[in-house]
Amino acid sequence: MVLDTPAAEYVAERQREGAPTPDALTVAELRASERLGRDRYGAGPEMAWVEDLSMPVDRGRVRVRILYPVDEPETLVLYMHGGGWVTGEIEDYEALLRTLASEAGCAIAIVEYRKAPEHRFPVAAMDAIAAYHHIPAHVESKLGRPVSVVVAGDSAGANLAAVVAQFTLRGSSPTPTRQILIYPVLDCTFTTPSYQDPHNQLLLTKGCMQWYWDQYVPSHVDRSNVMASPGRAGDLAGSPPTLLVAAEHDVLRSEGETYVRRLREQRVPVSYDVYKGQIHGFFSLHNVLPASSVARKAVVQFVRNGRITSD
Repeated sequence: MVLDTPAAEYVAERQREGAPTPDALTVAELRASERLGRDRYGAGPEMAWVEDLSMPVDRGRVRVRILYPVDEPETLVLYMHGGGWVTGEIEDYEALLRTLASEAGCAIAIVEYRKAPEHRFPVAAMDAIAAYHHIPAHVESKLGRPVSVVVAGDSAGANLAAVVAQFTLRGSSPTPTRQILIYPVLDCTFTTPSYQDPHNQLLLTKGCMQWYWDQYVPSHVDRSNVMASPGRAGDLAGSPPTLLVAAEHDVLRSEGETYVRRLREQRVPVSYDVYKGQIHGFFSLHNVLPASSVARKAVVQFVRNGRITSD
């Protein structure tokens, strides 16, 4: 295993602190521990305006914060955050996404979908789909014109972004113009090469991912459903141009590689960026790991012009 120096130092620091594993804490304690790290990210740039919504969903409501870096954005990124479907709040991602919005000149809607174990599968997936129906229409009504819609997310949020994109292929909703999947959870198997590599058992381990799946989709039958494991979808033709960001030392890397191959087999334009020496979660470590900034700039370029490389 060769982590780059900042990532190695970060892992060592977390290990010295006794970074908690999900199965060692209650869900409330795990969520509280995640909130403690927010200050390290900073505040992010000022926006032209910010809109907070309480979006209606089936049997409830969810928070959405829309960041407008300019008065007349042409693109809306619908962003689902990571956290194993269990943790994560708007404030954990706001500094990162304010920066991304400012650099890309796009509006970003951060969707705080309902969490497991209080709300198990398929609630988070249905909340993400509801957001795709509701938020672009809301933004377009505010601006008085159509916008280009990109679905995006990291980790469990990338799982939801992929679910949304696939859902549009099966229904009457317009397909997103692009999708951005950052080290996505795409399959319920734990036997891929990246899961089996002991060098990848860092802060996100095989055991952690098993615990997260147990919270969100305790039924092993349901885990094979494409709304839980979108990597198992049979037909991906017509999927939007895709940027998939991977970390070299991540238990999830192999399922991302498989998804990239299957998209390409069905002639979907794909850019696949593997960040050497990086760990799962590096993208959200804004102002902590330099690689987060590098990856963010690649995302900005993709949002702006749909860059597709030949890698």
